[in-house]
Amino acid sequence: MPLDAWFMDGLEEEDQRLPHRLEPNQPVSLDALRTLGVFHWKNDPELEKIRKEHGYSYSDVITIQKETLPNYEEKLKTVFAEHLHLDDEIRYIVGGQAYFDVRSPRRPVDQDRHEEGGPDHCCRGIYHRFTLDQTNYTKAMRLFVGEPVWKAYRPACRTDFEERQKYLASLPCD
Repeated sequence: MPLDAWFMDGLEEEDQRLPHRLEPNQPVSLDALRTLGVFHWKNDPELEKIRKEHGYSYSDVITIQKETLPNYEEKLKTVFAEHLHLDDEIRYIVGGQAYFDVRSPRRPVDQDRHEEGGPDHCCRGIYHRFTLDQTNYTKAMRLFVGEPVWKAYRPACRTDFEERQKYLASLPCD
C-alpha cells in the first residue's frame, strides 16, 4: 500500500523510526489529509499531469541512507525537526519507505507512511517533518516550481508568514 496515515502516540523521541500509532490505532483518511493540504496521487502516469498542472519544472532525486548521504545523522536531525516552507513540497518515493509527519492545527501530529509508488504534495505553510523507518533507506524525487529554495522555518522562528496565514485560512472551520 503506497500510503497509510494515522494519529501519533507522542512517543517519537524514543525512536523516531518506529510507527508510533495510538493504541487503539486512529487512522487518518486521504480525505482528511487533503483537508489539511496534503495530497497523494496513486501512480506514475499521473506524475506528468501533476507536473504540468502545477508548473513543477525542476526535479532531482535524493537517496537517503548512511552509506551515500554526506552528514547523514545531521541531515536526519534537521529534517525531523518540525518546520515549514514558503513553497509547496512534493516528494515521490521511488525506493524504500519513510514517514512524513504533518501537524494539524487542531490535533496532534498525523503520521503518513510512504512506500514506493505515489507522489505526495504538502502545501506551503504546513508544519511537517520527515524521517526514515527502520530500514534506514528511501529514495525520493523532489519536485519544485523553478529553482528549489531549501529554506526551512522552525515554529519558534516566526509565525507571521503570509503563506502560513493563507494555509490556516484555507482550512475548514470545525
